[in-house]
Amino acid sequence: MLTATVKGAATRDAILEQAYGIASSAGLEGLSIGPLAAAVGMSKSGVFAHFGSREDLQLAVLDMASQRFVEYVLLPALQHPRGLPRLRAIVEAWFDWARHTEGGCVLLGAVSEYDDRPGSLRDAVVDQQKRWHQVLGKAVQLAIDTGELGADTDTAQLAFEIYGVALVVHHDSGLFGYDSATERGRRAYERLIRSYASSPTA
Repeated sequence: MLTATVKGAATRDAILEQAYGIASSAGLEGLSIGPLAAAVGMSKSGVFAHFGSREDLQLAVLDMASQRFVEYVLLPALQHPRGLPRLRAIVEAWFDWARHTEGGCVLLGAVSEYDDRPGSLRDAVVDQQKRWHQVLGKAVQLAIDTGELGADTDTAQLAFEIYGVALVVHHDSGLFGYDSATERGRRAYERLIRSYASSPTA
């Protein structure tokens, strides 16, 4: 029984890995059970045995993308001291995510796909984005607590502006090259932080 369970989990992981690759380039709406089953050498019914519907598969891929993003961007940054060092580490890893996501970011792609389409997928995307804004807001608050950012800093506003910088880095990376986009992103981020700093040398 244990062997069968382990084999089933491994098969599910293999399907998800293949689906993630497809979604990176074609979006979650680009996922189709037939081609996916062929890519992993299974029947459609075999894929449906692990995912009850196409939507269940899409939600699982979205969750995988979120987990990978957190593992790549947030968790390493938590090793840095609270305040601006941690916030900067988050932003640097976020910029690097643009290079790490070959084909495109599933999470950003999902925002474009489902921002105006009510349903479970949109709900999941909204929840993910809210949680990430909250993470950024908490990192900003810690920098306020350490005295590196002004006490009157609006955490939600600064999180919004940081997100804007990261978004254009991801946008321009694919069009104009990662290095130039990242360099401009770093300059924009540093200028932004200086505008919120508690002192000119912060």
